[in-house]
Amino acid sequence: MSLLSDNVIPGNHGKVFETNVIESYDLQRIKNKLLLVDGIKDVLINPKEFPKEFTVHTSKLVPIKEIEAVVISLGFHAVEKALFKL
Repeated sequence: MSLLSDNVIPGNHGKVFETNVIESYDLQRIKNKLLLVDGIKDVLINPKEFPKEFTVHTSKLVPIKEIEAVVISLGFHAVEKALFKL
């Protein structure tokens, strides 16, 4: 475990998550709930990918576990994608 693998680091790159959401309405619910988390400044949704993806940008370190907990509270899953493309 490291700083990079356990947190979303502030900056332009953000962190991409995959989710088991099907409906656009539910993606919007996830976005709205994540924007309430202290330190999250933007959530970009990519509905064209399968599985659905969203990217989280932060203004300070935000633990990935905290993001996952928010999504789980809505009845869905969020799995971070790899740090770097292989």
